[in-house]
Amino acid sequence: MLVVSRRPNEKLVFPALGITIQIAKVIGQTVRLGVDAPREVQVLRHELTGEEPGTTQARSPGRRLEHHLRNVLSKLTLGLHLARRQAEAGRVVEADATLAQALATLAVLEKEAIDQKAGSSAPGCGCRALIVEDDSNERELLAGLLQMNGCICTTAGDGDDALARLAAGERPDVMLLDMALPRCDGPETLRRLRADERFRDLRVLSVSGTDPRTLGVAVGPGGVDGWFQKPLNPQRLWSAIQASIHSPVTAN
Repeated sequence: MLVVSRRPNEKLVFPALGITIQIAKVIGQTVRLGVDAPREVQVLRHELTGEEPGTTQARSPGRRLEHHLRNVLSKLTLGLHLARRQAEAGRVVEADATLAQALATLAVLEKEAIDQKAGSSAPGCGCRALIVEDDSNERELLAGLLQMNGCICTTAGDGDDALARLAAGERPDVMLLDMALPRCDGPETLRRLRADERFRDLRVLSVSGTDPRTLGVAVGPGGVDGWFQKPLNPQRLWSAIQASIHSPVTAN
């Protein structure tokens, strides 16, 4: 998940697209965003968007790509506009979620631009991840970002769901485990995993807003293989997933 702290002058940079988003000013519950984009990329406020007069002629590949880009940028501008209106109405949590979705859309577009410049899509890594997260929006955003890297993702809403999937025969290469979960929380899920010899060596990376010391969860043998505190750095997490699944398995 992409999470933005709304402090003035902070920037998000998408170098392959040449787009920079800056938090220009925070006034009460209103966030002013500055968008710096190449001249050929049109950035409009929601009230100025709309379909241009079109034709029914078949589009060339270049025009299809332009159409796709316009659709994605339209979603982005709608999301930014909605986030601003939600913030103005005092619905800050909803505004944060909407802004995170908009930025995830931009991250996907960034990935497509990188792949296009490389001349081909990124090859699938073939790894399988089980994402255990009770927030459905965050769960799907994280799965979407990993899938863009070729990762095969399944999801679970809490520890009981995750353990049931494992017992049914699903064997991921890595589990991404939130700690604050309903029914069966992260520490209890981890304890049951490490007590079961079938899953004792399963790679588990904690993705949590808490500190491991406050929960008494070990990072290393008998505990999790890594701890990633929210807000996440997606690149750092992806590097850790790759390193984890390619490193030798040691007994936990």
